[in-house]
Amino acid sequence: MAALVLLISGCAGKVEVQGDVPMPLVDKKPLSVGVVANERFQTFQYEEKSKDRLKWTIGTGGAQQKLLDNLMHAMFTRVETLEKLPKADQPALVDLVILPRVKEFQYAMPRETKVNIFEVWIKYSIQVYDNQGSLVADWIMPAYGKTPTAFLKSEDDALNQAVMMALRDAGASFVTGFDRVPEIKAWLAIPRTPVAPPKHPVPIAPDDEETL
Repeated sequence: MAALVLLISGCAGKVEVQGDVPMPLVDKKPLSVGVVANERFQTFQYEEKSKDRLKWTIGTGGAQQKLLDNLMHAMFTRVETLEKLPKADQPALVDLVILPRVKEFQYAMPRETKVNIFEVWIKYSIQVYDNQGSLVADWIMPAYGKTPTAFLKSEDDALNQAVMMALRDAGASFVTGFDRVPEIKAWLAIPRTPVAPPKHPVPIAPDDEETL
């Protein structure tokens, strides 16, 4: 009956991706970073709009934000959440600022590819700024995940697992690739005095500027 309802409504299903991504075991870099709170990233949801495909809705926001939090706290000595990008006259008290975005999301089902695997591709834009809001690097980071149909109870489970595999791939790419991005590598090579944490943190109120 559930399948009939889905067929009549033209909606294949909805998946809110759940799963754990292990905390990476790496040496912390002696940097403080600010992560811009990007609501669209935190609540990202892909909705299939093609007339030729079933209408899957796949939410990855919660899972990918959890991954980002794990990465930041594992890799850097201090992590702050920023409401917006800093400016030259309103610098952030961190060394670098990171703004994550989802640029593309794609998936493939076995019925489409004739291969018994579910596949997911996610393309992230990891923008890295200095503490005055000048762009250091716009790192385009692809991630890929797949899972076989065997042993899975439903397409929802398969898509969930394929996304989680893509997130694990993204995490590994971030850990191994961060200081290999040429622009970030060049920035890191310049000797600087680390930015000290504020003694009395003052929250920065968001303004009307659309930066995300």
